[in-house]
Amino acid sequence: MNISEIIITIISLIMLVPTIASMTKFDQWWVRGFDFPRIQISVLTVIVLIFAIITYSFDVVWHLIILGLLLTSFFYQTIKILPYTIFSKKQVLAYQKKNSVGTISILVSNVLKTNRNSEKLISHVYKNQPDLLLTLETDCYWENELKELEIDYPFTVKIPKDNFYGMHLFSKLQLEEIEVKYIIESDIPSIHGYVRLENGQKIKIHCLHPKPPSPTENDTSTNRDAELLLVGKEVKKDQESVLLFGDLNDVAWSRTTQLFQKLSGLMDPRIGRGFFNTFNVGYAFLRWPLDHVFHTNDFTLIELKRLKSIDSDHFPMFIKLNYEPRAENMQDEPEEANGDEKDWANEKIANGKPK
Repeated sequence: MNISEIIITIISLIMLVPTIASMTKFDQWWVRGFDFPRIQISVLTVIVLIFAIITYSFDVVWHLIILGLLLTSFFYQTIKILPYTIFSKKQVLAYQKKNSVGTISILVSNVLKTNRNSEKLISHVYKNQPDLLLTLETDCYWENELKELEIDYPFTVKIPKDNFYGMHLFSKLQLEEIEVKYIIESDIPSIHGYVRLENGQKIKIHCLHPKPPSPTENDTSTNRDAELLLVGKEVKKDQESVLLFGDLNDVAWSRTTQLFQKLSGLMDPRIGRGFFNTFNVGYAFLRWPLDHVFHTNDFTLIELKRLKSIDSDHFPMFIKLNYEPRAENMQDEPEEANGDEKDWANEKIANGKPK
């Protein structure tokens, strides 16, 4: 074995670690971290595959084994992210500009608490005129900076915090039965209630921002998973028109988020349209979708876009939907969770110790 074969073999084995780790159900932060960069892992695996083909002579069996494992890893990763490309069927239909009975637009922005450039976000609000604005990581400074928006957004929910988990909701539409909950952790708020469309239709809303699994936040993904899955179960039970949005600190293709969709029946407008990576602004090659908007199948999509940077580490997301009850007959909900998946969800929720 020459030095080139040794090097490419070591690199190949290292490249298999993310796939093996992400296939497990271990919830340690460093394991679940491999759920995020599937796009990047796929690209790097292709590069290693090319070098392996060039380097190996394939006169020994283990050359073929290494190549086979790399190919398997590549297909596993790409299968996970394929639904979020233009090569897949759209889960949410595009609005056909007929039979409109009510529209709603939402702008979601994790502002980064230490960011002091509020004008960029305010400019996005004036330009896009969302009906709902959800800001995350907002403290008293940001609350004061955004006060001018209250002229156009008379309905507000303000939860300023200095722990990077403050949350503010601004609405042009009437908000009703609003509750601020601390579902899993006593310092992590979420907003729940109803928004009434201009046509009178009442829509249930959930605004979330759970802690991510990381060495500086939570050692495991248990609390994040528990919050998302618990809300997912409640959504299905309610059988209402629902919008759920926020920075979920999880990617669309993770086991948790996909199980959340199965439990709730909520739909993802990105499927069939693109990744819409919102984090991290500072590193073009290391980006993935952390900011989400999910909805019931009685909405069709008018517009979905990632907005320009506001000097946060997240890009803002903007979405405009049309409330369209007839779409329920044309759009299939995500498949339902099976018994094993429900058991895993219940275990996660129990371990999260909901309040």
